[in-house]
Amino acid sequence: MARQRDSLRAPFRITLPLRRIMSTSRRPADIARRSAKALRARPRDAFRRETFALPREQAREKAREIFRRFPKAAYMTEIESWRELPGDRIEFTMRRLPSAD
Repeated sequence: MARQRDSLRAPFRITLPLRRIMSTSRRPADIARRSAKALRARPRDAFRRETFALPREQAREKAREIFRRFPKAAYMTEIESWRELPGDRIEFTMRRLPSAD
């Protein structure tokens, strides 16, 4: 005798994943790897860059020192970017040419 099925019952089974797995393109290690690859792939220029994170007064003195060692007229020295960090610290990037030609 054929077994009768309940008409409200679905003829297929729905399964839900018990846990979600983070997409491989969104894991922190993958994001870091892609960022590093993008930095290596960007067009290179002739400038040398140094980044510092110092207390405000030391940051000013360091910038003055670099401008004395590498004058703007000869090395095109400049502060490329800067930002304030917690604790009255300044992070800045100095950019200059490697030689005075």
